Amino acid sequence: MTVIAMTREIGSLGTDVAAEVAKELNLSIVDSEDVATLVAGRMGIEEGTIRRYADGSASILERWLIDRRKLSHYTSEEVLRLAQEGNVLIRGWGAATLLHDMPHVISVRVCAPMAFRVRVMMRKMGISNAETVRQEIERFDTAHARVMRGFFNVEPDAALLYHIILNTGRVPIDNCVKAVLQLAQSPQFQDEAAMKSAAADKLLETKVRATLVENFGSQMIAVTVSAANGRVMLDGASSNGGLRARAERLARGIEGVLDVSNRIHSIRSHGRI
Repeated sequence: MTVIAMTREIGSLGTDVAAEVAKELNLSIVDSEDVATLVAGRMGIEEGTIRRYADGSASILERWLIDRRKLSHYTSEEVLRLAQEGNVLIRGWGAATLLHDMPHVISVRVCAPMAFRVRVMMRKMGISNAETVRQEIERFDTAHARVMRGFFNVEPDAALLYHIILNTGRVPIDNCVKAVLQLAQSPQFQDEAAMKSAAADKLLETKVRATLVENFGSQMIAVTVSAANGRVMLDGASSNGGLRARAERLARGIEGVLDVSNRIHSIRSHGRI
């Protein structure tokens, strides 16, 4: 069982790398369009609106229609469900960022120098004006970085998020593919039971956190949620006297939660004298 989460810069030939890796490992490829379809259906919004929001081209009205909190939660849930199923290569939509702390998921970033990317996109788009293509790439990069900061509070090019970073401007595609295949052969990435368990726990954490944020909003900033084998732990502090009991009740009502360890403690809110 193999799960690969891949981030690739536009024009870096990351799509080619993903296609060859998936072919060699017999993986299904899920890209941003597939995730957008699933998320749009859950939010009751047109798929095109979700895509335009992600790439920074949404209109003012479309941005107003998007509930960013729900978009983030639904995206996380869908990506985690895909990871739980296994034998999949997930491209884009923050999958590498979302799954980077799961030791059994291979996180890959494919990048290239701007000049290389411009040449690739000029050829693909049939455009001879390099400056026009460069501006479009930079616009896309800026929008993508903004989405990653908003959803996950990280920079998408942060090296520590990934197991391997491939520069297709200097390393041929076939060598990039071989590097990922060699990594996939490691026993660390072949433990099916551990993979499914980790994905299930992270999905449960996401569901519980989403439910609590939906009910308590900013009051959840000081409360953390973790899960292990269906058992959820709530930890932190709150000045809302009723949050502790209600949070536990909400968590217990979520499908898949077997038990809740409630370590939220109440703190007194001192008013001005």
